[in-house]
Amino acid sequence: MMNSVLGNAIRECEPFCRSRNRKGIYKVMWRVGVDVGGTFTDLFAWDDESGEQRTGKVLTTRPDRSIGVIDAIADAGIEIAEVSHLIHGTTTATNALIERSFPDAAFVTTEGFRDTIEIGRQHREHLYDPYQYKPAPVIRRRFRYPVNERINREGVVERPLDEARAREIAADLKRKGIKSIGIGFINSYASSLHEERMAEIIREHCPDAHIILSSETRPVFREHGRFMTTAIRTALMPVMSEYFDNLEARLAQHDFHGTTLILKSSGGIMTMALARQHPEEQLESGPAGGVAYAAYLAKSSGFDRILHTDVGGTSFDVSIVEEGKGLVTRSHELQWEVPVIVPMLDIHSVGAGGGSIGWVDPGGSLRVGPKSAGSLPGPACYGRGGTQPTITDANLVLGRLEPTLSGKMELDLAAAERAVASVSEKINLPLLETAEGMIRIGCEYMAQAVKKVLISRGRDPRDFIYVAFGGAGALHACFVAKSMNIPKVLLPPNAGVASACGATVMDFRQDVEAFYYAPISTADLAKVNEIYSTLEAKGRSLLREQGVEDDSQIELIRTAQMRYVGQSYEVETPIPAGVLSADGIAEIANTFHKVHEAEFGVSSDDFEPAFVSLSLAAIGKLDAVPEIKPTLPVDGSAQTGVREVFIDGEWVTCNVYNGEALPVGAEISGPAIVDYDHACAVLPTWSSAQVNHQGALVITLDI
Repeated sequence: MMNSVLGNAIRECEPFCRSRNRKGIYKVMWRVGVDVGGTFTDLFAWDDESGEQRTGKVLTTRPDRSIGVIDAIADAGIEIAEVSHLIHGTTTATNALIERSFPDAAFVTTEGFRDTIEIGRQHREHLYDPYQYKPAPVIRRRFRYPVNERINREGVVERPLDEARAREIAADLKRKGIKSIGIGFINSYASSLHEERMAEIIREHCPDAHIILSSETRPVFREHGRFMTTAIRTALMPVMSEYFDNLEARLAQHDFHGTTLILKSSGGIMTMALARQHPEEQLESGPAGGVAYAAYLAKSSGFDRILHTDVGGTSFDVSIVEEGKGLVTRSHELQWEVPVIVPMLDIHSVGAGGGSIGWVDPGGSLRVGPKSAGSLPGPACYGRGGTQPTITDANLVLGRLEPTLSGKMELDLAAAERAVASVSEKINLPLLETAEGMIRIGCEYMAQAVKKVLISRGRDPRDFIYVAFGGAGALHACFVAKSMNIPKVLLPPNAGVASACGATVMDFRQDVEAFYYAPISTADLAKVNEIYSTLEAKGRSLLREQGVEDDSQIELIRTAQMRYVGQSYEVETPIPAGVLSADGIAEIANTFHKVHEAEFGVSSDDFEPAFVSLSLAAIGKLDAVPEIKPTLPVDGSAQTGVREVFIDGEWVTCNVYNGEALPVGAEISGPAIVDYDHACAVLPTWSSAQVNHQGALVITLDI
């Protein structure tokens, strides 16, 4: 049944939905999730009325990724005019930030803090590397403007804003034609008075510019994180506005009158209008859909501790899902010394995917990635001009890939062999050993990423089931899991389009926050209750702006950033709903101790906990979606033949199965290959598998 939130949106566009297109009367019915990756654009869709499900996968189109979105919808056989909701995850913001491919932006800050975003926290990425270099600053120094002002930490003005200097800056910005301007003053988390006045002065000179305040972006202390997040938002706003303009224009050309929703890094969705204003909340937009699908699986599969992994053509993403929820962080670094302090799913990414290129370093060692062949030219076997060997080429050489990728394209084995040979000759190894070596190195990079996430959150890998997403995830899952001593692997239906699939099961989410510091024993509970009341009103208002009007569909989740007095880092601590009283302080303290111990393996009664900031997640819930099931109904035997595959240094004969045709309860012993529409699973000799009630392949490793 169509949920009321989406139903409200559809009723608003009813005059359009019932109008005629070139083919006659049409109706809105498809809810479509799209994930635009570095190599492939994935799609998962289901019919609001019948529950029918479809998938699509096409190569990502650069430089205009919106073309690939249209191509993916067509690949699934869906009329764009019949799409009710397009729920969209994209790496556009991430790529623009990493590549610094955005128009020049400016940043106005307190005198003495002009170089904060470049100096950073003076950390070292690699402790013993004397040759490391920081990434280029998000905003160049020539466009960073200091102005004399000072508001203290209590929000009291100590030095008024130098308005004469402010007008000089505004005039210079106008002369240089800067269209996106951030403002970050040192203590604006306590009072936004000077930032707002600076914005007024700039607007007088540059009425068409985007003006972004740090006090609105994230009103918390520690200027480096706040300034950097504001600078990122400032730099990316023109990029995302242009992308959304292109997407809207292309959709309109195909009679689209539905609603476009954008995935947030925190694990929710928002309207495109809001997304235009908050590009900093889209830096993990694509992978967030995969975490949502993993959370869906956790609730329906019986596995409550899931290690979510996603191997695409360009990157490998990993995160933890516990009790049906992805872990959230406020200290995410997309690059070294480039912190983003908005709430984000704790996803770690490395450059290891199907398109990762194999190469030989100056010392003669075989290396893989992080550079990727992407979608153009792509791996050598794609026949699109690529000549460098990739993980995909290596898998084809070893017989692990079906030569037509389930009918998507004809892979060129000879080209793959030539590409891999170009490396094997340099390291004086046979072709097959080189190809398998590339895969082992790539899998080890993935395993190290898994280890980093687990260790940083104090988790034991043996407590988790390894869930393999992405077009290349199932190819490598058993090898990565074995490296981490993880005994079970789960390959669910639609794993190859998991992030797109997860997009369709996400709820609206708005995260709001306010600074408040006090040891809990001296906290002003009246003030704390007032702040939470304000945050709740703001959260509800933001959801209502997006169509969530029924209070029964709204869930308000309170948290606080807390630490022991004297610590320099915080942990996210759940806070009970309702009016807080002195009796509840002991409960909050106990909760903090437990969370701290879960994260860091230790807690202490010798140090007092303290509030640092108060947060609220406002969730606009959607009704349950139809059960996600295998995409293609197939008649006949699940086994389609046999194939010679090179595994663990030798050729072995593998039974080959059609994954969509495997019935519930089917058992498979390795070595075997299981082909899906958008993925391919390799089961080594030391593994076995069974299909569970969801149609997912549960693989047990003999380790």
